[in-house]
Amino acid sequence: MAKKNKSWEHRLAGSPDELAMNFVESLSYDKRLYKYDIVGSIAHSAMLADVGLITKKEADQIKKGLLEVAEEIEAGKFRFDIVYEDIHMAIEAALTAKIGDAGKKLHTGRSRNDQVATDMRLWMRDEIASLQGKIANLQKAFVALAEKYTDDVMPAYTHLQRAQPVTIASYLLSFVEMLARDHCRLSNCSAIMNVSPLGCGAVAGSTLPLDRNNTAKRLGFDGIMNNSLDGMSDRDFCAEFIFDCSLIATHLSRLAEDFIIFSTNEFDFIRVADKYCTSSSMMPQKRNPDMLELIRGKSAGVIGCLTAMLTMLKGQPSTYNRDMQEDKLHVFRSADTVSASLEMAAAIVSNMEFKAEKIAAGMDNGFLDATALAEYLVSKGMPFRQGHGIVGAAVAACEKAGKKLADLSIEEFKKFSNVIDKDVYSYLGAAGIIKKYATEGAGGVKQAKKQITFWKKKLAKI
Repeated sequence: MAKKNKSWEHRLAGSPDELAMNFVESLSYDKRLYKYDIVGSIAHSAMLADVGLITKKEADQIKKGLLEVAEEIEAGKFRFDIVYEDIHMAIEAALTAKIGDAGKKLHTGRSRNDQVATDMRLWMRDEIASLQGKIANLQKAFVALAEKYTDDVMPAYTHLQRAQPVTIASYLLSFVEMLARDHCRLSNCSAIMNVSPLGCGAVAGSTLPLDRNNTAKRLGFDGIMNNSLDGMSDRDFCAEFIFDCSLIATHLSRLAEDFIIFSTNEFDFIRVADKYCTSSSMMPQKRNPDMLELIRGKSAGVIGCLTAMLTMLKGQPSTYNRDMQEDKLHVFRSADTVSASLEMAAAIVSNMEFKAEKIAAGMDNGFLDATALAEYLVSKGMPFRQGHGIVGAAVAACEKAGKKLADLSIEEFKKFSNVIDKDVYSYLGAAGIIKKYATEGAGGVKQAKKQITFWKKKLAKI
């Protein structure tokens, strides 16, 4: 026989059966909000005392009792019973058992609707700060690795075809830029959602003289939500947070894909540390980059959470619906997956080696200096489109002859254009080109060194 569900509405006769209780409960996953629920409740009780709805003594009793509950949870002594459905009811029941009638006054002017909306914002504010710290750690790992390879060359690819030579450092720093945007998006999300819904009640606010600005200030919010109907039901911030996590996961998946390809025997550009690889159960020679593959694979789950969150929201009528209970599953999963993936990516990058000499030895394949040769012709006064055609013809001739552009004599070059002179050779070959790049942010030596200086200074402040 099912136990009496203390949180079931008094309007309903009898008790729900065990199947219903197990179906409706969220305590199994929203219990991670306990700190924020307690902090919010302490602020709420202090405000109730300030406006005269409870006494100062009752507020002190509530605070003392809630802190005792927090200590029990942190010590692993608290029994989470799903008969109370969610963390809000579980804590309130434990508080009332401790302090009696004063505990029953805590819910004055408050609904679980605005309570959970407040808890989620408080939790997310801290989670964003944590994720930003892990993003910064990964950025620092990339900058440290880039600093080792400022003068070393590698091919940059477009369409997975060799395109132009760049420094290894420039390649690595490209991920620092992506992650910087991720960091910024999380800051934007934090700023937008840092307003208090507490006091919005179930939907229409309260006839009691609650001071919403009082609780907002106590909880570190920048202000209050201006419309109670929107305030307790808004989950835009959850969707935005999951989107931010999805993009972080996408960036991590892209770098994982690169490193997986670069670690193959066919490329053999990098070595991933043994501790971040696994062996095969059948093939003793294998070093499988499983951690990278899991980073890539786990990104799909985060993107799935975004789809689930948006689908959940788009089908609901206005204000609060129980569907919103499911938001936490997707928010928590996204945060946990991205957090773990950022930590793993930082560990992999911190222990990675680029095979710079081997990469440099193969840089002559693919005519990576073709663009530089076309720009050389431009520097001689030739229109780019004309120079583009001339270099294309030269590349085709070299392919037939089994030569590189740098193998052509001046006489052979002049068959394609009379403006070509002996200074052309300084524009040919990957090692020379990475020193000639002139534009800000290009893939050259001086640009990489400048970016490293910038990022070291900026990341030192985080």
